[in-house]
Amino acid sequence: MFPMLKPLEEKLAEVFKNAPKLPENTKKSLVNSWYPWIALIFGILQLLAVWSLWNAGHQANDLINYANELSRAFGGGNVAPELGLFYWVALAFLAADAVILLLAYPGLKAKTKAGWDWLFFGSLVYLAYGVASVFVDKHFGGGAGDLVQAVVSSAISMWLLFQVRDMYKGAHANTSKPADK
Repeated sequence: MFPMLKPLEEKLAEVFKNAPKLPENTKKSLVNSWYPWIALIFGILQLLAVWSLWNAGHQANDLINYANELSRAFGGGNVAPELGLFYWVALAFLAADAVILLLAYPGLKAKTKAGWDWLFFGSLVYLAYGVASVFVDKHFGGGAGDLVQAVVSSAISMWLLFQVRDMYKGAHANTSKPADK
């Protein structure tokens, strides 16, 4: 589904090939029951969080602007910076990840590789969110802690994804190359 990610997927498949294995019944539960619902529920929750953070960000900027204007009116300088570009970039990554989770739901429900691909792509987008969050002022919730959380979450997510990759229809469709004649 994402041909540009195929080399990365194959490289990560090699990395996770020697990782500890989940029991077969756990894999079946993830594929048959958990992954579709996790994608749907967390996609909806993330969209709600993005909406809330969007509103909170605008309210925070309004308050900051008011405080800065008041301070300047009495001869002072700015008392606080506005939310910067990286706050909004991180929020955009979080929104994209929420949409990706919702797009993954039908494919995961049908147990197709396309659903798995969306989750794989979502893990990468969440990692990008973590990188963008490093540059958000720590007073507004950003910092290295967000990056560490994103790296750990993405690593666990990838480990789980590569445990069940072969259980999705079409998982081997693009992995075998025709023999040279």
